[in-house]
Amino acid sequence: MVRLLLSIKADLENVTNLLPENDAFEYFFKVKCNSCHETHPNLVALNRLEEREVSGGKGSSAHFVWRCGFCKRESSAKFDTASPVQPYTIESSGKFAPLLVLDCRGLEFTGFDPKGTWKCEGAESGLKFNEVDLDGDAEWVDYDEKASQPVSVMNVEGQWTRA
Repeated sequence: MVRLLLSIKADLENVTNLLPENDAFEYFFKVKCNSCHETHPNLVALNRLEEREVSGGKGSSAHFVWRCGFCKRESSAKFDTASPVQPYTIESSGKFAPLLVLDCRGLEFTGFDPKGTWKCEGAESGLKFNEVDLDGDAEWVDYDEKASQPVSVMNVEGQWTRA
């Protein structure tokens, strides 16, 4: 088993505590088979709520179960439930900071696409922004009425390391 830590980096302007909208958030990753080292051509999606049965796993399940199209081996990944998703704060802006941990068997995630709906709050005002849409170019711009200042999330990227 390999424990992988996904860290993210973003440029935050006047917002903090960037997080996926909820537990049903679909994370999109690039995946590579550890047996044949083939990388799946498409992004794969998984979330913290849905689990699938692992073949021959004696009743065990995982958040992601994948059979490599090249070598046909089955692999799986599971969110580490003891490690909750970490909010990305304005203090980390422009630097990588931990987001989540996955336990992987037979595969590794190699890429991350932040598309989907996130949430954050005004750094000074605490105003909640619950529909931070990072689809497309992974950038979001709005205005904080309470603090009378522009807010944005830009240049979101991910980095995988062994945990």
